[in-house]
Amino acid sequence: MDTQTNQKIAIVTGGNRGLGRSEVLALARSGVDVLLTYRSNADEATAVVGEVEALGRRGVALRLDTTETGTFAAFADDVRRELADRWGRETFDVLVNNAGAVVNTPVGETTLEQVQPMVDVHFVGPVLLTEALLPLVADGGRIVNTSTGLARFTGDPSYSVYASMKGAIEVYTRYLAKALGPRRIAVNAIAPGATGTDFGGGYLRDSDQVRDHLSGLIAMGRVGEPDDIGAAVAALASDGMAWVTGQRIEASGGMNL
Repeated sequence: MDTQTNQKIAIVTGGNRGLGRSEVLALARSGVDVLLTYRSNADEATAVVGEVEALGRRGVALRLDTTETGTFAAFADDVRRELADRWGRETFDVLVNNAGAVVNTPVGETTLEQVQPMVDVHFVGPVLLTEALLPLVADGGRIVNTSTGLARFTGDPSYSVYASMKGAIEVYTRYLAKALGPRRIAVNAIAPGATGTDFGGGYLRDSDQVRDHLSGLIAMGRVGEPDDIGAAVAALASDGMAWVTGQRIEASGGMNL
């Protein structure tokens, strides 16, 4: 066993694609080893692990569906084993609750079947997964929850429930920051603005018309890219941000200012 007790380790949920992949790679570039989770597409996760290793860092992929809360205790046991076997440690340093999905909920047409997945993946899942992993988070560590610019400014009303759940996770972030302050664990929320990924069908990535329209609403004049968000998360995980906690950090290029 190669014991590396001083090596920083992060867990990123949904790290096989989109923002999660960029967050994993940004952390790796900053010198952090990464355990990433994926719900499906194991080949994607394996490829990201390869990219992490090409950067000289250690990567591990574990399957996790963040809506299956009954699996969280077993997942924590898997993490504990990986930490012991690969790093000779009992704790990790950074938890990034990134995994998510979107379901449109048009006002006047919204059903419970549409609302419940948004509650589960964007609020219940992050809260209970954090609870399951808290004993493994090192004192002085970091937790980064994922919100959205839509929790500040309003967009298409069909995102109303999605944005509301992100607003809930921002409130949870502040309470968690207060609770974990004595352990010197900084807890913040990253709130991406319009970013070109495959999220929601990839229209922000693929439609020049949509990108051009949204660019006119952004102070910096362009839609964000996944690496913009990855870099912001890596910054929140860095030593220089140890005194920043309980904050909502919007990475939107100044959208709808």
